[in-house]
Amino acid sequence: MAQFLKLMQGAATGQIVVTDCLNFWGGCRVKPKEGTHAEPVYEPATGRKLCDMFPCGKEEVDQAIQSAHAAYLKWSKMAGMERSRVMLEAARIIRERRDNIAKLEVINNGKSITEAQVDIDVSWQTIEYYAGMAGTLAGQHIQLPGGSFAYTRREPLGVCVGIGAWNYPFQVAVWKSAPALACGNAMVFKPSPFTPVTAVILAEIYKEAGVPDGLFNVVQGGAETGALLCNHPNVAKVSFTGSVPTGKKVMEMSAKTVKQVTLELGGKSPLIIFKDCELDNAVKGALMANFLTQGQVCCNGTRVYVQREILPKFLEEVVRKTKTIRIGDPLLETTRMGALITKQQLDKVLGFVSQAKKEGAKVLCGGDAFTPDDPKLKGGYFMSPCVLDNCRDDMTCVKEEIFGPVMSVLPFDTEEEVLMRANNTTFGLASGVFTRDISRAHRVAENLQAGTCFINNYNISPVEVPFGGYKQSGFGKENGQVTIEYYSQLKTVVVEMGDVDDYFNN
Repeated sequence: MAQFLKLMQGAATGQIVVTDCLNFWGGCRVKPKEGTHAEPVYEPATGRKLCDMFPCGKEEVDQAIQSAHAAYLKWSKMAGMERSRVMLEAARIIRERRDNIAKLEVINNGKSITEAQVDIDVSWQTIEYYAGMAGTLAGQHIQLPGGSFAYTRREPLGVCVGIGAWNYPFQVAVWKSAPALACGNAMVFKPSPFTPVTAVILAEIYKEAGVPDGLFNVVQGGAETGALLCNHPNVAKVSFTGSVPTGKKVMEMSAKTVKQVTLELGGKSPLIIFKDCELDNAVKGALMANFLTQGQVCCNGTRVYVQREILPKFLEEVVRKTKTIRIGDPLLETTRMGALITKQQLDKVLGFVSQAKKEGAKVLCGGDAFTPDDPKLKGGYFMSPCVLDNCRDDMTCVKEEIFGPVMSVLPFDTEEEVLMRANNTTFGLASGVFTRDISRAHRVAENLQAGTCFINNYNISPVEVPFGGYKQSGFGKENGQVTIEYYSQLKTVVVEMGDVDDYFNN
């Protein structure tokens, strides 16, 4: 693994071909079962084939889970401080190899290298954070009458399943595995079939750091493999990041054996900009809320509500800045927007723009397929970032999650009105408000029906802060101290220091 990552130092877009096995359990990469049908994976920036992904079937999923259970029996008996030391070593390795991991992430995912480097930094910080918590996990002592007492034990769940998304492949694998491992669990992780490459790098880093073989395993595949994991009787918990429809299926399958579930699903988040805002910050915040990772971010603030008095000036500035976003080779440090994940996703997003125009929206800039000047990028899945004006709440582009670089701007007049409109959605992942009025900022944050509210910024997600949705955007949290509760369970032990009452013979 280390040798392969060293090759990334001089890597360029369109040059890398991945031929190594991408499944991992029992402490090593595992060759696909003979006769397994390969699914091609493409490099978003060029459209060329990057690797083959071999989906895991029932036999392979069973092997991965058995391997995880064997490792769990060892890991769960280690002291929290022992687990912490291993996790800190994993964080150190990631930090040391950050640039090369980021390059591989870019080649597989299409986002800019600048963003990918931040993702890898967030990853090692996440492991450090939960390593620091591993030694603090404890129960409670409760004094009872007559000298008797009770205590609680915080215990791991067992084998947990993580199902990742393609927009943050490495980071999501860490977000799910770090708290799980800190609590003493093992994990079987299934990446998105579109981004299968970097999760196995994480598995090798954990092994190098000293976890028991099998503690973090990677099984590749799509919906069928995911179903095998969710239905498996030896899995204690499933943590899923993805769409609402798939999340509902995960919940339904997990319910058959009463598994614990964390769902981080989609969103159509509102960003409210009041007339008393600092306009330049609001414009920059709107760009952050819509165009990171080519707009493929679940918590993006894609419904941008702007108070009518400042709407013309806001539109002028946001369009001017959007037009200057540098689109192109995602491995160049000057690039600020890379390629969308697949040709199908690009076509889907362009279809949303076309539908918006039919419904009366006005395209102020972008919204077209984009072809960079570099010949090697001609087959890539690029799109110019789009700003839509003249939007209404009943339009498809305002109601449905687009998952691409499309900002819908809507006017509003009063705080009461915009709160009602902002909350009129089945989603509830995130929200944002720009205002100089501190009372209004906190009042609006209180009344927005979303798991996160950003005040005078957007898409800031430090590991110390819990992240998760309301309504159909899911439940459970990732990051923060509270996530420990989602990867552990409490046992109550009651200790009698006297005699048992002779109740039945009195």
